[in-house]
Amino acid sequence: MENLVNIFVKSIFIDNMVFAYFLGMCSYLAVSKTVKTSSGLGIAVIFVLGFTVPVNYLIENYILKEGAMAWLSPGLADVDLSFLSFIIFIALIAAMVQLVEMVVEKFAPALYASLGIFLPLIAVNCAILGGSLFMQEREYANIGEATSFGLGSGVGWYLAIVGIAAIREKIKYSNVPAPLRGLGITFIVTGLMGIAFMSFMGIAL
Repeated sequence: MENLVNIFVKSIFIDNMVFAYFLGMCSYLAVSKTVKTSSGLGIAVIFVLGFTVPVNYLIENYILKEGAMAWLSPGLADVDLSFLSFIIFIALIAAMVQLVEMVVEKFAPALYASLGIFLPLIAVNCAILGGSLFMQEREYANIGEATSFGLGSGVGWYLAIVGIAAIREKIKYSNVPAPLRGLGITFIVTGLMGIAFMSFMGIAL
């Protein structure tokens, strides 16, 4: 249990998708104009990451890896389908995003309209695919660790986009130099937030 908590906390603060790896920046910059829309997209990202990372873990370890299908038949012990991992991961992510899009359109049409094209673009959000690829690279021991990492990564991305959205709402009332207004000051603030998050690297987990 302690290991799961460590993975969860580390993926939020130390290995934050935005501030440690700068993944998912397109949606992060485009949608973070208001806290309301940022919060909606962040929750969608948590849901997609929390589902796709553990499912991709199961697919990776029971179908794609060399010898992973030995549980089906001893004759399949030499089969290696790892070359299909990118395609399978992306297909699952796209299917999950389509489901999220349908649910949001049905139950929160105002949020769906405000997110616009950026909701379906979660399917090509590099932070989503990055979650599955990091899971694959780190070779987590079980599905619990993979799920903890997926949820933590989603929460970390949520905190990042809601945080920058809150700051951007306040910046509207500040005297920002004309050349830096808009994305310019947003990039500067993002860099400062990234430096701030680096302080969590000192946490012993």
